[in-house]
Formats: sequence, C-alpha cells, structure tokens
Amino acid sequence: MIMDHKLKLMVVDDSPLFRTWLIRSLSEDDRFQVVGYAVNALDAQEKIPLLQPDMLTLDIEMPGMSGIDFLKQLLPVHPIPVILVSSLNLRVFDALEAGAVDFVRKPDEANGLSKEIFLSMLRSKLMVAAASHVHLPSVPADPQAGGIRKVSSLPPARNTFLQKPKIPLGASPETVIAIGASTGGTEAILEVVKNFPADTPGVVITQHMPAGFTAMYAERLNRICKMEVREAKNGDRIRKGLMLLAPGGLQMRVVPLGNSYAVSVQEGEKVNGHRPSVDVLFDSVALHVREHAIGVLLTGMGADGAAGLLRMRKNGAYTIGQDKNSCVVYGMPMEAHKIGAVCQQCPLNTIGQTVLARVSLR
Repeated sequence: MIMDHKLKLMVVDDSPLFRTWLIRSLSEDDRFQVVGYAVNALDAQEKIPLLQPDMLTLDIEMPGMSGIDFLKQLLPVHPIPVILVSSLNLRVFDALEAGAVDFVRKPDEANGLSKEIFLSMLRSKLMVAAASHVHLPSVPADPQAGGIRKVSSLPPARNTFLQKPKIPLGASPETVIAIGASTGGTEAILEVVKNFPADTPGVVITQHMPAGFTAMYAERLNRICKMEVREAKNGDRIRKGLMLLAPGGLQMRVVPLGNSYAVSVQEGEKVNGHRPSVDVLFDSVALHVREHAIGVLLTGMGADGAAGLLRMRKNGAYTIGQDKNSCVVYGMPMEAHKIGAVCQQCPLNTIGQTVLARVSLR
C-alpha cells in the first residue's frame, strides 16, 4: 500500500500504563502519527471532531460509556475505521457488530502473546483498516433503516455468470457449503448463515481469527442461527443442520468418511500467512466434494481462498463471491473474481438466498 501521508491515529484506552506504551510504540512506526488519545468514550467524543483522526484503536471495557455504545454513536457521524484492542472478551463480537473493522487481543505473556507479536498484528490490522470500508450495521427488520443496502430477490445486477456446474446441486447429504472470510468476516458470515433452515446441508467455515476467539464466535453464531454451530474438533462428521468453524491456530480440511464427510483439524504450517487458511479448506473441498459443493468467499484482505475457490469451480462446485460495495475489504473476493473463480458475484445480503436456491431449500 502506497501512502502520501502518515495515518493519523487516536488511542482510546483507560489504562494509563498501557496507553502510554501503545502511543510510544506506534509513534516509532513511520507509517503512523498518533494525533492524540482519550481516557474514555466521553473524552473521545469531544476530541475526535478536533483531532480528525483517520482511525482509532479502542478498548471495549472502560468506565462510563462502553466502547460498544460509543461505536454506535460515533460511526453514523464519523465513519472511520476502528480497531479494537481488548482482552479476551465475548463483547468483542458485539463491538464488531456495531461496526468495528477488526480486533487484536491485548498482549498476555502467560498465553504466549508477547508485546512484539501484539504490535506486529496491530500494525498489520491498522494498515488493512486504512483500506477498508466502514459499514454501519444493517437492521434486518427494516430494510429502509440504513446499513448495507437491501435488494430484491431478483438476480443481483452485478452478477458474473461464467459457467454453471454440469451436475445440478440438491439438498442431498453429500452437499457441503464451504465459506471463507477474513477482515469484516464475522458479521458477513452471520449475515449469510443466520437464516439457513435447521435442515440445511452441512456448512464448514474458515474465518481468520486467533485461538480462543473462534470458540466464542461459534457460541455466538449458535445462539443466533437456526442451525447448530460448533468450533470444529478433529473427526467431527459433516451433516445436515450443523456448521463447523475452523479453530484458531489450526488448519481444517474436509475428508471422506464412508459415504459422507468429516473434518480433519490439525496443526500445520501457515498457508498464505494464515492458520486456519481458507485455501486449505477450499482445496480439500475441491478434492473430495467436487460438484456437490458450494463455495462462498467473503470480505478480507489478501488472496487467501481465491486459488482454492478456482479449484472448487474447476471440479464442478458452484462458487459465489461477495461484491465490492458490500465488502469491508474487497481483497479476497476481488482476487477470486479476477482469476475466474467466481460463478456469481453478489451483494452480501443476497448471498444467503443464493446459497439456499442452489440447494433447493426455498
């Protein structure tokens, strides 16, 4: 990414010790200029119009107004990228739902997250956030209330149809729906799967996320979705009504199990810089599920998943990519579209309907 100016950052955190260290550390990077800080949400509300930062780092748990309530008030007025810097806390996903771009867990030597690793991750995510599009949360009950634009159930205007699979897909036990995402993906995945009926064919998901958070994310999806959602364990069988989420820090693959499929969850090298990697999942689906698969690639920086989605398509799967306007970061689906891996490109809020149409469940 080429920039003609430093990114102006504001740090919002109530801990004087951590805040001072973070400001000093980020200021040492030539790409960033820390223009100010706030000790709580109310302090930030007063300073943001004056300092005009390009983006924020934000703690969630602060005295007075929480980071989540702050986001709900901030983003409609100042739609700037926000990276959460928080301890392991389920409220991270509430903040992502409120419009934050991504999160980084605060350094914790006891759990192996050193300050050096934390800073490397934060700097990387800040650079991704600089290229992101901030989307306000949609309100499903009222399509006119804002958020991601709702469209009719007719085929989306910006489709790209190249070639349909030779073998029609049906709601057979062999059908597997594979979904991959990165930055912005926690809310994008939810938008896609939240209305899947309880008897939808098995779903396997890889979302770039560190260990610890994937279990909490699976629990959140399980509370909201009609299907059962679990963090995957090695040997779990893929079946109707079940979504399996790749655990953070491990690679997940689909493998044959008699006349059906299971997941292999193992340690392994990073692929495309990620563990779990979308390409690892998609390659296994292309190899074993072939024409009985549906692949969905959602928002995210980089190209992870693009090559795997192309292999899925070449082996007969039906493949869907999220369109540019609805992505937080139009990276992974853009790369897939460029290499011809996408049968159909859709706005986020129509992808779930498109998947269900392919499995004849509507």
